[in-house]
Amino acid sequence: MNNLAGHLVKYGKHRVRRSYSRIKEVLDLPNLIEVQTDSYKWFLDEGLREMFDDIMPIEDFQGKLSLEFVDYQLLEPKYTVEEARQHDANYSAPLHVTLRLINHETGEIKSQDVFFGDFPLMTKQGTFIINGAERVIVSQLVRSPGVYFNSELDKNGRTNYGTTVIPNRGAWLEYETDAKNVAYVRIDRTRKIPLTELIRALGYGSDNEIVEILGSNSDSLMLTLEKDVHKNMDDSRVEESLKDIYERLRPGEPKTADSSRSLLTARFFDPKRYDLAPVGRYKINKKLDLKTRLLNLTVAETLADPDTGEIIVNKDEVIDKQVM
Repeated sequence: MNNLAGHLVKYGKHRVRRSYSRIKEVLDLPNLIEVQTDSYKWFLDEGLREMFDDIMPIEDFQGKLSLEFVDYQLLEPKYTVEEARQHDANYSAPLHVTLRLINHETGEIKSQDVFFGDFPLMTKQGTFIINGAERVIVSQLVRSPGVYFNSELDKNGRTNYGTTVIPNRGAWLEYETDAKNVAYVRIDRTRKIPLTELIRALGYGSDNEIVEILGSNSDSLMLTLEKDVHKNMDDSRVEESLKDIYERLRPGEPKTADSSRSLLTARFFDPKRYDLAPVGRYKINKKLDLKTRLLNLTVAETLADPDTGEIIVNKDEVIDKQVM
């Protein structure tokens, strides 16, 4: 074969082809199919298990029963690739999952293999056989989880600022300022409410508590507190804020402080319903982490411990990792 015209060129890790070009290849052409095949292999080996571990265990409302994930396996496919093409069938394998049901009252434990369905298999060419036809997965670019900042000029030339917190799973939080410099928040793209109303719903009912958290040197915060007035004197500020948020998330349903608190807790504090994912947490920490932003900066005033009076950093001292 080496006596033939042309020269051998390696494409990817395994494939070798004969090239008749006179110009030598500057770079080896990568095996582009590996992007698909490697991703699918990871999903089979690790991704499926991560998905089951993420949603399991499943518990009933009273916590008496729980369903746990044990293991999974793919059985032999019914058809080969060629047979699937000939029979207009899918090239797939049965997916069986081993689950464990635990009765916490009696201590009884039952394990059983459950058929979850036929799982599509990828061919060596990175394709799938669906109803006898070859299909490919088209990749889609989606916005990565994290925090995003933006600004825009209104018709009066004033700059309005906005922030969007996008989780991997769960409701979006969109913060924005209006022409009067009042800060608002939208939960899952509903009608906007004053930002302080969301903070009150988290348990910080008084203006002093909010100022203590966010600081008193913000004109926007003071204007937002003026906008956020106490309407229903029969409810506390926390209960009123909880009910207002519940009304926007579940319009038309009866609202109570307890149901509102449960909804807010489930929306943002249940890892199964709200998850930033490692990449989202990393990006938020990278953008908001004050420790990283303070490194190598010079202190304008001496910093001391407010309780003991001990000097932490002297004026004009550069903040390094040792100081942090």
